[in-house]
Amino acid sequence: MAPSSFRLCYITDRHLLGSESLQQRIQQAVQASVDLVQIREKDLPTRELLSLVQGAVDAARGRGPEASRIVVNDRLDVALAAGAHGVHLGTQSMPARLVRAMLPEDFLVGVSCHSLAEARAAESSRADYILLGPVFETPSKLAYGPPLGLENLHEVASQVRIPVIALGGITIGRVKPCLENGAAGIAGIRVFQECESLEALVHALRAMFGP
Repeated sequence: MAPSSFRLCYITDRHLLGSESLQQRIQQAVQASVDLVQIREKDLPTRELLSLVQGAVDAARGRGPEASRIVVNDRLDVALAAGAHGVHLGTQSMPARLVRAMLPEDFLVGVSCHSLAEARAAESSRADYILLGPVFETPSKLAYGPPLGLENLHEVASQVRIPVIALGGITIGRVKPCLENGAAGIAGIRVFQECESLEALVHALRAMFGP
């Protein structure tokens, strides 16, 4: 997957969706050609998670070169069983170097990072991309301490060669500053789940990346 494809990453959280089903929101994301859909339902039983991921993979299948890539948070077993495109690893996951060693090159491995040291370690482990955050303050990332800010985003993006995707407190107004400071793309939960039209949001976001 080319670095230019790591632009928009929708991270799921069914608990924040209200009355809408997660399956519906994932379908909308796939139809809007969001680049990465990271299924992050940590408390979902394995059988239900597997069914959810399989549905997402089926929705993305056959949509051509602009099809969304489906990655599963932490659960490599579910990602492989469902035929997903990759796995996303957190700080408590299996080390990225071990995951990469057992998988084909076209299987995506993403890693969550909160510092330059972690980003360098992810790169040396042959991760395909990094989610760096929280760049801005956000309720879901309070446990990680103060936000990193744009200066740290710029430092990390300038020091590693793999795509750095900005995460944490991302709004439409904060996308351009992230890109100006080296981010290859942006990721989030609320920005993709609290919009009236996901298709319109994706269109607006893509316009910020330029030609």
